[in-house]
Parts: sequence; structure tokens; C-alpha cells
Amino acid sequence: MKEIGTISLERMNNGAHYMYLLLILEKAEADATLKTKVSGLTADLREAVTKEDECLKLSQKSLLSDKIQAADGQRDALYSGYKKGVDGYADFPVAALAESAKVLAQHIKDYDIDPKMQLDKETGLLINFIADLEGKFAEHVTALALTPFVTNMKTANEAVRSLTASRTDERTVVEVGALKKARAASDTAYKNLVKMVNALAMVEGDANYAAFIDYVNTEIVHYKREVLGQTASKPGEGADISPDNNDERPGEL
Repeated sequence: MKEIGTISLERMNNGAHYMYLLLILEKAEADATLKTKVSGLTADLREAVTKEDECLKLSQKSLLSDKIQAADGQRDALYSGYKKGVDGYADFPVAALAESAKVLAQHIKDYDIDPKMQLDKETGLLINFIADLEGKFAEHVTALALTPFVTNMKTANEAVRSLTASRTDERTVVEVGALKKARAASDTAYKNLVKMVNALAMVEGDANYAAFIDYVNTEIVHYKREVLGQTASKPGEGADISPDNNDERPGEL
């Protein structure tokens, strides 16, 4: 009699765990016999795998991180351009312009902003730095025609500030241990499905379940070899998917 073998789901990395269960789920949902016999269990697995996918996505790098990096790079480039603009007037033959450059150069030195510093620290310093340039040093900025640098630097800095705040909000909605709980729920749903399919194959004969059982066993061998680093033989080659000391029987929940 055919039956689905065992595999240590808890030992898989997050990506492999999700993909393995998704493959089994899709195969089960496409099987005509299982649609009739175990529709409730496949629905449970679908719900669990969907939740796991949501948690997996939230646990990975926020998509906002790329936008933050881009905005940070933009403001750093503008800050660098502003500094070069000030430096360019340091020895200017027009005394008034050279004096404006001297004042702004000292302002740069006072803040000592390093684009490589911690992201939020740079954001905070730039807020005050730019406020000075728009306020008490506005006359000097205008004299050196550096207003476009200041305006665009402010826009980029505000973008970083807004995006980092949004990323923080995004992360706070992720429940601590949510992915671990979701994986456990998926494991339970999977084992319930496997246990029922094996029971049906034993009671009714495996003719109507052979295709699904063979598919799952093939994936088990593949994941044991490629993901878990275990020795496993192809289905039909003797003790192909027998449990090892790290496997859990499908019925042990």
C-alpha cells in the first residue's frame, strides 16, 4: 500500500518551508478525488499557508527600504553639491561673495554632517541645518545662487523622514513571533491532510490516491536532499522515504 512519507518541516528554512507547502497545497487542490474527500483539510491548509506567506513577507526587508536608500542617496548628493558650491566661492575675487562663502563654510563645519552617519541622526541634523539656510543664512545662500540645492535637499530629507516613519509603522504591526506561529499552524494543517490521505488510501485502496501520494513523496525526497541535506532515495527504491531520527510522523501533531 502506498502512503505519504515523513519530512522534518520544522528544520526547513522559511522560504523552503513555504514553497514546499504551497506545492503540496496546489497539487491537492487540483486533485479531483481530494476535492471531494478532503476539501475541508485543503481549505485549512490554504488558510494557513496564506497567513504564513503574509508573515513571511512582513518579516523580510521592507519594500520601503529601497525608497529610503534612494532618497538618502539623493540628499547626500545634494549636500555634497552644496558644500562644493560654497567651497567654490572661498577665494572669489568679489569680497561680498567670498564673505558669504566664509559664513556658510563655518556653518557647514559647525554641523559636521557626515553622509555615512546613522540615518536618523543625519535626518535630524539636516532639518536644523536646512532651517538655518532658509532663515538666518538665506541672504548668503541667495547671493551664491545655492537656493536650488537647499530646496531640493530639504525635499529629499523630508522624503527620508517620512519613509522611515512609515517603515517603523509597518514593522510595529508585525506581531512578535507571528511567522513562527504561522509556520506551526501550516505544519498542523499539512499533517492533518497527510494523515487523512494515508488513512483513506488504507481503507479504500490507494488507486485513487496514488498520483498525489507519489507526487508528495517525490517532493519529500527532493527537499530532504536539497534543503535538509539528508540522504534519501527515489520512491520505489526500497526504504526511500522512511523516517530518520529527525522526522515526525504525519499523525504526530
